[in-house]
This record gives sequence, C-alpha cells and structure tokens, in this order.
Amino acid sequence: MSPNTQIILSTLNARYIHASLGLRYLLANMGELRSQTQLLEFIINSRPIDIVESLLQNNPKIIGLGVYIWNAEETLQVIKLLKKISPETIIILGGPEVTYETEQQEICDLANYVITGQADISFRKTCDDLLKNKKPLQKIIKAEHFKLNEIVLPYAEYNDEDIKNRVIYVEASRGCPYKCEFCLSSLDKTVYPFDLDLFLTEMETLFNRGVRSFKFIDRTFNLKVATSIRIMDFFLEKMKTDTVYLHLELIPDNLPEKLKAVLQTFPEDSLQFEIGIQSLNPDIQAIISRKQDDNKVAENMTWIRQETSAHIHADLIIGLPGETIDSFAKGFDQLVAMDPHEIQVGILKRLRGTPIIRHTHEYDMRYSPTAPYEILSNNIIDFHTMQTLKRFARYWDMIANSGRFKHTKALLLDDKPFENFMALSNWLHAETDQTHKIALPRLFTLLRTAMVDLLKRDIEHTESCLLKDFSESGIKGQPKFLQQPENKVTSLTRRSESRQKRHKIS
Repeated sequence: MSPNTQIILSTLNARYIHASLGLRYLLANMGELRSQTQLLEFIINSRPIDIVESLLQNNPKIIGLGVYIWNAEETLQVIKLLKKISPETIIILGGPEVTYETEQQEICDLANYVITGQADISFRKTCDDLLKNKKPLQKIIKAEHFKLNEIVLPYAEYNDEDIKNRVIYVEASRGCPYKCEFCLSSLDKTVYPFDLDLFLTEMETLFNRGVRSFKFIDRTFNLKVATSIRIMDFFLEKMKTDTVYLHLELIPDNLPEKLKAVLQTFPEDSLQFEIGIQSLNPDIQAIISRKQDDNKVAENMTWIRQETSAHIHADLIIGLPGETIDSFAKGFDQLVAMDPHEIQVGILKRLRGTPIIRHTHEYDMRYSPTAPYEILSNNIIDFHTMQTLKRFARYWDMIANSGRFKHTKALLLDDKPFENFMALSNWLHAETDQTHKIALPRLFTLLRTAMVDLLKRDIEHTESCLLKDFSESGIKGQPKFLQQPENKVTSLTRRSESRQKRHKIS
C-alpha cells in the first residue's frame, strides 16, 4: 500500500477467485484521486480483526466498502471494529444490500455515509468533497444519474494476478427489461448497452493480456440478438488460435435462427449458459410478474442440449408465493426432461427493495431476519416442510450437480425424478443427520444402499453405474460399496426406514 493512500476501496468476496467488478468501476473513475486510492479485497471467512488491521495499515482518511447479501453480516463486524479502533476514519458504504431499506439496517447507522444506487461517479465526488472538508448535506446520498458513455471502463484495473488466478467479470450492458418480483433487476427501467466498439476493444486488450475465460454479468445477454451475434463472432475469431470460455446468462424463450446458427459453431468446452427458469407454472409466473413462454423454453432448452456443446445451468426457485410442492415437483420433472447439465434448486430470498414484499401478508411469507433472508415458511409450505425442501436442494447439489455421479444420475432420476430424489433426500438425512461434509467414499456406499433397497433399482445396473462414476472420481483404493455384508445393508435400511417416519413430507 502506498504511504500517500487517502482512500481505500474494499469488499469481502465470497471466495478468492471472485474479483469485484463494482470496485474496479469505482477505482477507474476516481479521476485525480486515482493515485491516492487503493483497492483491497478480502474473503468472508477471514478474521474481521485481520481485515481491519490491513485496512488501517496506512491510516486512510476514507474507507469505501461494497456491501452485498453474501457479506453483509461479516462487513458489519468489520465496521464495528473500525469504529472502535479508528472512529475518525470516514466509512462510506455502497452496493445493493444498502441501496434500499437503509433506515432499518444497523450497518447503515454505523457508517458515516451511504451511497445508494450506481456510485461510479458519486463515490469520487463524495470523496473529493470530504478531502476538501466539505461535508455532504445528507448521510444517505442518492447516486447521480449518468450515461454509460460518461464513465471509464474498469478492465485495465484487473492486474496480472487477477488475470492469472481469478474470474474476470465483464458486462456489455446494464439493466433488465423484465419485472420478476424476486429480483433487484425488476427495478430497472430498461437495458442500457455500452458502446459496442469500445467494449470489444477492451475485450481485445484483455485477451492480449492472457484472459481466456470471460464471465458476462449481463442479465439478458441475448435480448438484442444482433449485438449478441457480434460479440460471439468476436470471440469465435479468437478461438481460431486459442481456447476461450464464455459464461452467459440467456433469456430462455428468445433464440431466433440467426443466433442458433452462431451457437452451433462454438467448440466443446467454450460456452456455459445460465438460464433462469424459476417456475414452470404460468399461474405462479403471473403472481410474480414473470413473462415467459414455457413451450418456447422447453423447445429452446432441448435444442441447446441436443444441437450445441454448451453447458447448461438452469435455475428453479423453491418458496415462490402460491407455488405448492406438487406444482414445484411438476416443474422440476419438466426441467429434468429438458436435460440441462445442472439444475440449481434455489431458495427464495427477500432481497431488500424487491417487489416480492407485496405478497408478504396475503401468502404469509416469513423470511429469515438475517442475510441471505431465505424463506422460512408461507401459507402453503410450513417451516418443517421448507426445511425438508432445503435439504433436497443441498443433496441435489452434492449428488446431481457435482458431476461426480454422471452415470448414476440417469438411473436415479428415471421415472418421477422429484419423487425419487425426495425419497433419497429424506433417507440420507435420516441415515446421516448431515447435509455437509459427507465423505465421497461414504456417499457412494449410501447411494448404493438407497438405490437398491429404497428405490428398488436393479443391483447389477446400480453397481455398474456407480463403478463407472467411482473410476472417474479419483478416489484411491477399492470401492467399499461392493464389499458390504448383506446383513449390514439390511440393518442400514431398517434403521433408515424408522427414522424416515420423522422426516416424511405430509
């Protein structure tokens, strides 16, 4: 850290490989204050006292902290320590977690100033005023509006270590035209594109610096198909000489023939699509103001899976207002039939500022009071059942999404996927009382027992699938699931059946 540092930009990332694009926008737009500004990133499992020591190392006058749903609790602890150790240091908060409902948050009370909205320009102006001893008139500062061509793009702020070791986030546009009530993007009025020539010039520079993996954070990458095709053509040209990997979020029902033709030209292991399905029940979609052509979704998802080499990550949400377990199960089975590589079974979260709050009373929506504000129960799904569904989501990640059981997965889900996996989930919890840290060799053994005794799968077929997955797992030694005495398997099953009665969904 430079000894003349006056301003620190910081946040707590979920993992080291994540690099904050938002902070880099702020840094790139500091103007004359750029030489006095330092970027410091931490991870949420670092000790708060160690973070504070690093932040205060050169006695900065201002510390700007990015606050998100995943780091709100940890950032609060950091600020409490900062206020005890160095109360004269000015703390400015920004980010989606403190943009709404600021009056209800302890973290906002402790901070000196909070900038709500997109602070690309307002942060610099606030710091400039403070360094000139001009105090802002209000503690809560609404970020001023700007056009995207008025700000400096942040990509030069990725350093060599970032490029070598971390995820490089990029965006060709901001905003979203859709109004899905669970999402903060529902508050956007429209989509604002960056100048495409300038954006591609920046991508060229990143490529020349060695970046080969680009994670787009655009909410609707394929909204304007002509723009999407031009960006993809740019990267296809790069793939003539080197491997490039793109992560893109697609609108599932907008896939015209021109875009399909481009997608088919991408080589293996070069595309990942994140596709938000959320619910396949039209009645629930209407309740949450989501517009989606489910027939077109199924058609496009199947086409992508069969006609391209793209990896598909699809999302469903548990706990939406009005959605019953039967409704969710039907949508889950429909999505499984579309055969995405991963299905992220998410739990509804009440993000601050989102319109989903309007359903709170009618549907008796009860959320955790602490981040990430997950749904606890509603008028259809009680707390205990919701917990059962959350375990379903966790085990689904552990088994179906892990990539470790590719051969076993098809046999497991054959006929009534939701019903089968819910039975497995209840059995696993009854047997282990764990949803984390189940050793992989043990998980193989548990799956063998459950599939044969609980789901009545053929023993030889089950063991054949498990052996194929075991051989690709990297586990050393012989597979223990083939060495179980029959009386032990029977004992496990009896014990599990007795426990399952306490965990069965009513």
